[in-house]
Amino acid sequence: MRWLVQFGYDGRPFAGWARQPGLRTVEGELLRGLSRLGIVPPAGSAGLAVASRTDRGVSARANAFVITADLPGGALLRSLNGISPEVTCTAATEVSEEFRVRRAVRRTYRYFVFQGDHDIGSWERAARLFQGTIDVRSFGRALPAGAPVERVVETVTIQETTGGFVVEVRAPSFVWGMVRKIVAALREHDSGRLPLARLEAAVRGRERLTLPLAPPEGLVLWEVEYPFPWNYHWAGPNRHQRARSQSLAESFWVHSHVLKAITEV
Repeated sequence: MRWLVQFGYDGRPFAGWARQPGLRTVEGELLRGLSRLGIVPPAGSAGLAVASRTDRGVSARANAFVITADLPGGALLRSLNGISPEVTCTAATEVSEEFRVRRAVRRTYRYFVFQGDHDIGSWERAARLFQGTIDVRSFGRALPAGAPVERVVETVTIQETTGGFVVEVRAPSFVWGMVRKIVAALREHDSGRLPLARLEAAVRGRERLTLPLAPPEGLVLWEVEYPFPWNYHWAGPNRHQRARSQSLAESFWVHSHVLKAITEV
């Protein structure tokens, strides 16, 4: 059976999605686990077909990959969740041989921003420019400078949350680095360095901006949507995943209190 699997991961311990010699990556971690399970050959040169590749430090809540395995859905998810406590496989559904994982209906990213002295209203005004068909030459990496490169953006919204806010970007497809560049543009406008008129000119392709990449750690691939439901769902974290989550929570609590202690002397 050919399976589409929904999965998530904490991107901080990994050097991105794609396999790289001598580096720990999400794809490499999965392939080693799939080899142990007998689902892929030990020295298989083929990689995993994945909905969206992510850079170093970028996390995912609901990415998707395709594998072929002679396991029922529930057993498959239990096996996959034993590969690594840093990777969670949350749903699965059977797909045909003709199915292509990159042909998703929509991808949603969320970028988490600490409140600090940011003006949410400023971010919201700039975010409204990113709707409809836009020229992404100022908002992607390694793009040609000549002809326009267009993508359809459904929405860019700002949502308040405890201690900060979330930038959510929804679109059928993205170019490399697009969300991090959009976030950087919103931050530049909030700082006063990028007027709305120049940002709108870049969105319409009348001006080319040189923007930094927002740090990867705040970015999460939130959801990849397909025009059909997931037939199997995981039962929740296993003991190794729960232990890792508890360990991280304790570590963050200790670190925050240590920082508070040494900065309030």
